[in-house]
Amino acid sequence: MLSYPLLLLPVLSVLAHPPPPSFEPGPPGSPSSWPQGPPSAWPHGPPSQGPPHNGPYGPPGNGLQQGGKVCVVESAGSNDSAPAIIDALDKCGRNTGSDQGLVVFKNETYNVKSVMNTTGLRNVKIEHYGTLLWDTNIPYWLNHSLPVGYQNQSSAWLFGGENVHWNGFGYGTLDGNGQVWYDFINGTNNYPGRPHQITITGTDDSVFEGIRFVQSQMWTMTIIHSNNVLMENIYVNSTDLEHPVGFEFSSLNTDGADTIYADNITFRGWTVDNGDDSISTKANSTNILIENCDFYTGLGVAVGSIGQYKDRFEIVENVTVRNVSINHMRYGVYFKTWTGVSSGYPPNGGGAGLGYAANLTFEDFHFNNASGLFAVTQCTSYNSATGNCDTSEFNIRDVTIKNWYGTTTSDVVASIQCSAASPCTGMVIENVSGLLDTVNGTVPAQYLCDSVVSPTSFNCTGAPYGENNRK
Repeated sequence: MLSYPLLLLPVLSVLAHPPPPSFEPGPPGSPSSWPQGPPSAWPHGPPSQGPPHNGPYGPPGNGLQQGGKVCVVESAGSNDSAPAIIDALDKCGRNTGSDQGLVVFKNETYNVKSVMNTTGLRNVKIEHYGTLLWDTNIPYWLNHSLPVGYQNQSSAWLFGGENVHWNGFGYGTLDGNGQVWYDFINGTNNYPGRPHQITITGTDDSVFEGIRFVQSQMWTMTIIHSNNVLMENIYVNSTDLEHPVGFEFSSLNTDGADTIYADNITFRGWTVDNGDDSISTKANSTNILIENCDFYTGLGVAVGSIGQYKDRFEIVENVTVRNVSINHMRYGVYFKTWTGVSSGYPPNGGGAGLGYAANLTFEDFHFNNASGLFAVTQCTSYNSATGNCDTSEFNIRDVTIKNWYGTTTSDVVASIQCSAASPCTGMVIENVSGLLDTVNGTVPAQYLCDSVVSPTSFNCTGAPYGENNRK
């Protein structure tokens, strides 16, 4: 039998066992370089608050490479478990050569009462069977959350590294205790210091799978400055349990995931039920694949917002979203860019940014009672100010919508409000006759356009007359 280094730590248990086969990260390159095909079946059905987390806690270490250290994190009970988590990832999550460490969260509750920065990891597996439960001390988090590095956003946990494999086995849970935040902000957009649940930063050649995120404090996760990451079979539920569902959500800003300065990121087999974007591709997101996902209640798949920083050139390019169900949502897909007039500062102000969104395909969408389908607006401005929709120089081009079917309460297939300063080109909408407007009992037939040049497979029938157009 091979032995592993024994770590005598006050908050960690240490195990030694023979190494099973090694974990190999996916290859770099475009999203198509990841193994394709349908995801493994999501075992828990439609989202509510998700399955119980009383999963198995068996022998850890499946896939551990020879020579790695093993840390089992012990819960601090009602006290703060953050120091133990940080210590475990520091001791067993920074490995050299071919060694691979292992960190295990048992089927217990780990109360998290302070911010965590566990970046710079290398060659580590995380086996996650329990629940990380964030404390509800709002003043602490507002004053101590860590900067994300974009839009003046902040986070409760900065996590990242190279060759990381985090597996929750469908049980491991991060619970942000979000209801206290939804009540506290009372609909305020981007409340200063409100933390994202986790920020995956500086992460390469890594896999996150089978993890549950419930009641996130704000955005569930930000993937920033990262490359070649697979996010598979992820469950997100950040829904307000105390107020009726509507389009002025008290669980505002609870995005499922946002990509920023990220390349070759794959989201496969996600279930998201929330009050904002299901998944959003923001500044310098390239080669993004989203597939085989079920989205509920929120706003839809988003591109942006983008163009917020004056004179800064940013892009979103090579995005494919396919085989997605849209259930009781505002849109299937929507684009949002800032106007060409700079006013205020991020997160709620800005504008006059440059760049483009290009080569984006959204195909095989199934709609169930959606209130809208596809929208583009280049009118985003400071604190929801109106006007200046024709001033943005951020360009949107080569966008394909195809094979959309199901039910909606709108007769508007697309509302495309592009900027006259940089008109949209290469817009394709085809094979959407399987859509049904349940209000009129007809196939949606309206295509509302402004500054759209030579559309393909559809004709513009009028101009956009307001956000979330209905007829």
